[in-house]
Amino acid sequence: MEAPRAAPPITARPPRAEWIAALRRRPAVAALVCAAVLAALAWRIGARPELPAFLVLGAAGSALAIADLATRTLPDPLTLGSYATGAVLLGAAAPFTAGGGARYVHALIGMAALWLLFAVLWVIRPDALGRGDVKLAGALGLHLGWLGADAWLLGMYGTFVLGGVVSVVLLLLRRAGRKTMVPYGPYMLAAALAAVLVHAP
Repeated sequence: MEAPRAAPPITARPPRAEWIAALRRRPAVAALVCAAVLAALAWRIGARPELPAFLVLGAAGSALAIADLATRTLPDPLTLGSYATGAVLLGAAAPFTAGGGARYVHALIGMAALWLLFAVLWVIRPDALGRGDVKLAGALGLHLGWLGADAWLLGMYGTFVLGGVVSVVLLLLRRAGRKTMVPYGPYMLAAALAAVLVHAP
């Protein structure tokens, strides 16, 4: 009787391991990007009650951008975690901020509005956006809504402008085709960072 064959080794990483491995392969890049983002946020926002919320988002966003570029995924622990930390930290900042109650309401509205916008776009063009982009949109909308409508609009329009420009450049350079899935996470995060730097109090 023939002996049973050993099962082949499992070489494929689960999705969670992929993005963690991407960060571990580029520790210096991840550290430099994160440090630059956090320094810019701390410089622009200053010693205000909402600073911790934006620093946490900046750290998560740095990891998300690298993960999306490397694996074309925006991991749930970082996107969904940003909702929880943002809601808690901004809520804690509200009593110590002038007009904090109104700002917090605007943050929740911004979260829902940007999530809904990207959800509709995902339904219309699932080949252009992923579910991770939709989840990230709500987290960014939460923080941009705190800063006001101008920041929210800049973050939204900036995403599409950056994504469009880079896509056109890649097409012209023949680095991508019309059906190539372009990672939108880095553009969303870059536009949100620009909006914070422009519109933070």
